[in-house]
Amino acid sequence: MSRMTPFASPLLLGFDTMEKTLERLAKGNDGYPPYNIERMRAEVAGEPERLRITLAVAGFSDEDLEVSVEENQLVIRGRQSDPGERQYLYRGIAARQFQRIFVLADGMQVDGARLRNGLLSVDLIRPEPERMVRKINISVSD
Repeated sequence: MSRMTPFASPLLLGFDTMEKTLERLAKGNDGYPPYNIERMRAEVAGEPERLRITLAVAGFSDEDLEVSVEENQLVIRGRQSDPGERQYLYRGIAARQFQRIFVLADGMQVDGARLRNGLLSVDLIRPEPERMVRKINISVSD
């Protein structure tokens, strides 16, 4: 027996990769580090939509963090090195690695990233897409 998915509709052609991406994201989400996504106010009318993703990355330096765009995904990785010369009496703050993936809509662009006071902010813009209408010629054969 095969399972029906929302993307199995005959009207949704070519969305099978999106379904696989959503399944992978659902499996790999452990909640660390916590993050916010906010819509930024437009400073000038007609400016493209702006979003900001803010992750709580206290203890990470800019050398420990990597922000990249891979195909249509924003990937944020954090790798802390564990200095071996320290001798802890109690260790409640672990040097934990993480990877957060955000799927970007078509046309979404990363405008920049900034680390300040333990918060990593990644700014995104979504320019208004060009409206294109293309006429398809119909060939007739008898």
